[in-house]
Amino acid sequence: MKKRKPVFEEKHRYVAGIDIASRADHFVCGPRLDNGDYEIVSFGTTTPKLYEMLEWLQKRNVKSVAMESTSVFWIPVADLLEMNGIEVVLVDTRVVRMIPGRKSDIEDCQWLQKLHSSGLLRGAFRPNEKITAVRSVLREKDTFVSMRTQAIQQIQKSLDQMNIRVHHAVSDITGKTGTAIIKAIIDGERDPIKLAKLRDMRCQKSEKEIADHLTGTWRDEHLFNLGRSFSTLQFLDDMIKEYDNKVAIMLQSLAEDFGTKTDDNSSDTNHPLPLQKVNKSDKARIIDTISLHKIMGFDLTSIPGIGFNIASIITSEIGTSFDRFPTEHHFASYIGLAPSLCKSAGKSARQKQCKNTSRVGLVLRMAACSLCRSQTELGAYLRSIARRKDMKTAIKATARRMAHLIYRGIKYGKEYIDIGVEAYQTRMKEKTVKTINRLIKSHGINKLDIDFGDVCNLSC
Repeated sequence: MKKRKPVFEEKHRYVAGIDIASRADHFVCGPRLDNGDYEIVSFGTTTPKLYEMLEWLQKRNVKSVAMESTSVFWIPVADLLEMNGIEVVLVDTRVVRMIPGRKSDIEDCQWLQKLHSSGLLRGAFRPNEKITAVRSVLREKDTFVSMRTQAIQQIQKSLDQMNIRVHHAVSDITGKTGTAIIKAIIDGERDPIKLAKLRDMRCQKSEKEIADHLTGTWRDEHLFNLGRSFSTLQFLDDMIKEYDNKVAIMLQSLAEDFGTKTDDNSSDTNHPLPLQKVNKSDKARIIDTISLHKIMGFDLTSIPGIGFNIASIITSEIGTSFDRFPTEHHFASYIGLAPSLCKSAGKSARQKQCKNTSRVGLVLRMAACSLCRSQTELGAYLRSIARRKDMKTAIKATARRMAHLIYRGIKYGKEYIDIGVEAYQTRMKEKTVKTINRLIKSHGINKLDIDFGDVCNLSC
C-alpha cells in the first residue's frame, strides 16, 4: 500500500517561519500563496538586511513568525520584529523534531511555517521587554560571579603551594582579616606575627594560632601568581558592584512604571513595605528591596531563605504576570520542581528526561538548603521530610513549596506569614492523630485490642 503523507490542517494563514543562522543568511518562508506554493527568500544577518526582512514580512501581512532558539543569534531578529508589532513564537529545537510527519526535502524555514500555520507550535515563556533587560544584566553578572570563584580558588592554590594556610586561620579568605593578610603578603610582609596582628577582633582564633598557619616558604613564582589572582579578584569585585548598581537603577525605573515612588517615605497601601528586617546600614539595599516589592506586588523576601539576590533573579526570570501558568503545580513543573514519577503501568521505570535548567528552580533549591537549621515552618517541613525520605528529596520538596507560596503571593496577593516551628509540629501531631483514628475506625479495631504497653516501649 502507498504510504499516506500526514495532512496538516491550516489554522493560521498569515504566518512565517525563519531559519536562524549565525554566519550564513537567514532563510524566511512566507505565507502560502493562492496557488499553493511557498515563497522562500534569504536575507543577510546585518542590521540593514534585517530591516529588509521586516519590510518583506510586512508587505505579506505576516502577523506571527516562528523561529528556533539558536544560541543568541535569534535575539536581534526577535527584538526587531516585536518592536514592529509582529508576534514571535520562539520554539525549542527538540520539540520541533518530536512532531510526527518530519520534513524530508523541504527547507527548515518551510517546516517551521507549516507547523506554525497548523497551530502545532507553542512558544517559549518570555517576560516583557523591561523585565528581560534586567534578566540579561543579572545573567551576565552571574558570569563574573563564577569568574570570581575561580580567582579565589587560584589565590588559595598559590597559598597552599607556599604552605600558607590562610583558609585555616580564618573562615573566609575574602573577608576583612583574610584580605588584609593577603594584601600585606603581596606588599612584602613575611613576618607571621605581624601578619597575625591584622586579625579582626571578631576572629575566634588568637594571634598565636593564626601566626602558626602563616609560616611557610616564600617562592617568587607563587607570590607572582598570588598577586595576579588577587588583582583579578579586586577587578571582578568592582565589576560586580557596577552590575549591582545597574540592576538597582533598572529596578527603580520599573517600580516607577507601576505608578509608585521608591523613596523611604512611600506609604502606598497597595504596596506595603517589605516585612523582612533588612540591614538598615545598607540604605541602597533597602530601596532595592522596596522596589522589588512594588514591582511584584508581593514581598518575596518574607519567605524564609529568600533574600534580595534570589528575589531579583526570580523577578527577572518569570516577570510579574503568571497568567501563563493555570495553577501553582504548572508553575512548579515549569521551573523543574515537580515530583519525578518514573512509573509505567504501576511499576518503576526509567525515563530519559531532558535536564531542566531553570534558574528559578536552581535558586529555590539553594534557598531551601539554607533552611536546614532554620526555626521556621519551612525549616521544620524540610527536616520532617528529611527524616522520612532523604535530604535531596526534602530540599526539592521544600523548594516546590516555596514555589507554591510565590505563585499564591503574586497571582492572588496572598502574603506569607510564618507560623513557626511549634505551630507546625502541633498541626502535624493533630493530623497524625486524626489519621490513626480514621484507620482504627475503618478496620473496626477496639481500643481494648491495642496493647498500649508495646506502644510505650516502642516510643521509649
